[in-house]
Amino acid sequence: MPSTKRGQSSTPVGLKSTSAGRSALDETDRRILGILTVDARVSVRALAERLHLSRANAYARIDRLVQRGVIEGFGARVAPGPAGLTTTAYVAINIEQNSWRSVSAALQQLPYLDTISLLASEFDVLVQVHAPDNATLRTTVLERIQAIAGVQDTRTWLVFDEQRGAGTPWDAGAE
Repeated sequence: MPSTKRGQSSTPVGLKSTSAGRSALDETDRRILGILTVDARVSVRALAERLHLSRANAYARIDRLVQRGVIEGFGARVAPGPAGLTTTAYVAINIEQNSWRSVSAALQQLPYLDTISLLASEFDVLVQVHAPDNATLRTTVLERIQAIAGVQDTRTWLVFDEQRGAGTPWDAGAE
């Protein structure tokens, strides 16, 4: 850890130290995330102007957010239905004890799985699947997921309609 003068924090600008020792986002970082989640194509110059920052500071903050893994990438949000993925389902999976790492690694390699979550419930894992049709969903569940070592059983729920929520208000309270 870098040395600091008495009374100075070693936490980088833009980060707040939390009680758990991790760094939380400051208001400017949250506002950057708010802008980027609405329009990831916004120029750094426009972002800096909106936040009253220098371009160098905006670049540095974005780079730090990327390096820390807060921003995982920049890309388009694809609507599954219009893109031809018209069958959506949630698949609950029970796994053998202590097999989460190997099962999750295998699940990450399967096409059409959008989210993979470890749960504290009657099921161990929940995955969201967007597939082009019911036959592909069937193959994904019965031939691919159930073939993974450590998977004990599955339960599938077909989704009739889905909507995006409002999401996290990263820039709540901003101008």
